[in-house]
Amino acid sequence: MWGVLMVVCLYGAVEYCLQGLSDKSLDDASLIPFADDPDVARRVELATGKRIDAVAPQEAEPGWVNLDM
Repeated sequence: MWGVLMVVCLYGAVEYCLQGLSDKSLDDASLIPFADDPDVARRVELATGKRIDAVAPQEAEPGWVNLDM
């Protein structure tokens, strides 16, 4: 009984959180992980046909080093 109640509450909470979002905003959110790598963004655009606003990585300033973590 508690398990069913928990699933119903979880479903209700997810529906409540997503009620104001459109299909376009959900699509845009799903493409965010590809926005920081222009090459990957281009390949995803070709594969899906959806436009991704890619951001070029920052260049290191003289005297500073970019560390990959």
